[in-house]
Amino acid sequence: MEERLEQAELDALWLPGDPIASAERLAAAAAERDRSEVVRAELETQRARALGLQGRFGEAEALLESLEPAGGVLEVRVLLERGRLRTASGRSDEAVPVLEAALRAARRDGDLSLGVESALVLADADRPRALQWIEEGLSDLAATGDPRTLRWGAVLYDLRGWVLLRDGDADAALASFEDAVEYAEAYGTLDQQFAAHWAVGRCLRELGRTAEAREIQRRLASERPDEPAVQAELEALSSAPDET
Repeated sequence: MEERLEQAELDALWLPGDPIASAERLAAAAAERDRSEVVRAELETQRARALGLQGRFGEAEALLESLEPAGGVLEVRVLLERGRLRTASGRSDEAVPVLEAALRAARRDGDLSLGVESALVLADADRPRALQWIEEGLSDLAATGDPRTLRWGAVLYDLRGWVLLRDGDADAALASFEDAVEYAEAYGTLDQQFAAHWAVGRCLRELGRTAEAREIQRRLASERPDEPAVQAELEALSSAPDET
């Protein structure tokens, strides 16, 4: 069996909202002497991602190029991060074929987690076909029982909800946001749970169900009084017409 980077370790190395510190931690982990070459290289793909989040796209691309030729899980990670970089730098037309290759490689290797992640990034890069890619990700998700992989369900259903809301189908969007809540409660982080409930409240306001929306946002405000998104919703609800 191919040695690979464990997702639990990767989660621990990432500091959400701090790509500079994350890059430093990933670089230090990759420099540890007892690492295999494959795991070291996987860590470097994540450092490239952290560099991209800092806007250092050239450095990130060069780092990924230094890891090639790649096979197996490393190939998927290089393709996935290259596609993510190109999307972030405004080159979505170049990102899509790279991400499609990442999805094919993940499925070839039976890597459901990276397959779902690739589909999710494709949905961001290929906006006209976003719903198609989200459904691809949900199809792969249905084939796994791994709790960490199932956490992607909260993200996929949340994104699906926003796409549907953008397209004017608020009822379908609400159903998708409610699915995101279920996945977030079962498998997600506290931040994902909070965001999922907020999205339900936001969609209820769109549907004119202001009393329900206000109840959700007030509850969230009691948990996080200084959350700007919640305060913005409460302000919007204060001037929204009452339900008839």
